[in-house]
Amino acid sequence: MIGIDIVSIERITKLKERFGDKAFAKFLSPEEITLAKSDATVAGFYAAKEAVSKALGIGISEKCGFFDIKLCKDAKNAPSFSLSRHLIEAYNITDLSLSITHDNGFAIAVAVIEGKKSTRQLWH
Repeated sequence: MIGIDIVSIERITKLKERFGDKAFAKFLSPEEITLAKSDATVAGFYAAKEAVSKALGIGISEKCGFFDIKLCKDAKNAPSFSLSRHLIEAYNITDLSLSITHDNGFAIAVAVIEGKKSTRQLWH
């Protein structure tokens, strides 16, 4: 399963100008906000969460909220993510991959999720 998303960095800058850093708390955890040192990184994180939800085929919704996707970076600053238990179980997920890039005022993220959707529904 694959998902992709693109976000204008200017959109994040305007959101920050209007609402301050607290605007990021709508879609990023405190740990993720700490990792995001720039508007470009925040845009990349937003795109990443959207890409992950698209890879699952459900988008950001009651089945998969922003906080069901946790972003982190490794020692080399490469992004990765983890998912809430209910998503892992529903899709029998075996592997996760994420790439984020920035160019010409945009952040682009691609997420690849290996697994198989179970017959169990995502909502209970």
